[in-house]
Amino acid sequence: MVEDVRDKPSLSEADVLGLNFMRRPARYVFRRHYRVGLRSHIMEVLRPEDVAREREGVTVDGVTWFPRARPLRMLRIFRTRFRSLTDAEAEVQRVKAIETYLDPDHLARSEEFLVDYARGGRRETLLCGLQEFVEGEILEPWSALDRGSLLALYRQMECSKTDHSEEGAEEWLLKLRGRVRTFIAQIKTMIVETRHVPDLAGVGNLLVTPSGTIKLVDINNVSPVGFRPEIELDDRGYPVCDKSIEALSLIEEKLLGAFDWREDSIYRSFLIPERMKEVEALVKEFRPSPLSAPADHEPS
Repeated sequence: MVEDVRDKPSLSEADVLGLNFMRRPARYVFRRHYRVGLRSHIMEVLRPEDVAREREGVTVDGVTWFPRARPLRMLRIFRTRFRSLTDAEAEVQRVKAIETYLDPDHLARSEEFLVDYARGGRRETLLCGLQEFVEGEILEPWSALDRGSLLALYRQMECSKTDHSEEGAEEWLLKLRGRVRTFIAQIKTMIVETRHVPDLAGVGNLLVTPSGTIKLVDINNVSPVGFRPEIELDDRGYPVCDKSIEALSLIEEKLLGAFDWREDSIYRSFLIPERMKEVEALVKEFRPSPLSAPADHEPS
């Protein structure tokens, strides 16, 4: 039997083009992104001519350079198996809920679609998404995030190559802090009104951009927020709710200044020292479940 794409550790272009719902011949090149998603495969969607320039180089005034092909979109193929079309539609709605609260400056927009995935004589519902490509550097909530660290991120991005001035870097930093304030407010509104929070704790889930904003790029995992003594675990056994709220608090403290977490109605339910110790113990014990056996899988 042909191996299920949801079980593969990674996909090649041949794997993608071999899917029954893909158009052939393909108009685009599909290349595996450097990030490996636990919940989805991530493929760059590229123009063939851009890939050719990257491989063959471009000569200008006698100098040859190899410009990296910039993705048009990011193709996500979700690993989740659904028991029914209703379950799949509910998953789409959970993902779309983020768009209600985060504006385009703070969210990598995505167009989700459900396809009929044919494999070994069976047909199943598969969730995919075409997401905007975001340029930027990873914002790690548990890193220093002081002025020097943030300016170092700025200098790694293309914007610093066109504006070498100290004034340009300071202006970027000022914009970032202002937009972080908006991002935090929008996430908190989502938590209060929907009792859900997106995964802010995963490595690479948040980027800072050349325009001076913070952007959520991984929208696959939306966790319930119970405000209960019990620590919520996601379907793979990770305390994503607690860690996401901790990540939010760290961003707020490090970029906007120290605050008393006990005065915040959200933080005071999750940042209790004893609870955080329990969460860290769960994180240390966490082992991702096998890709071949997600929580909602029904044996064939």
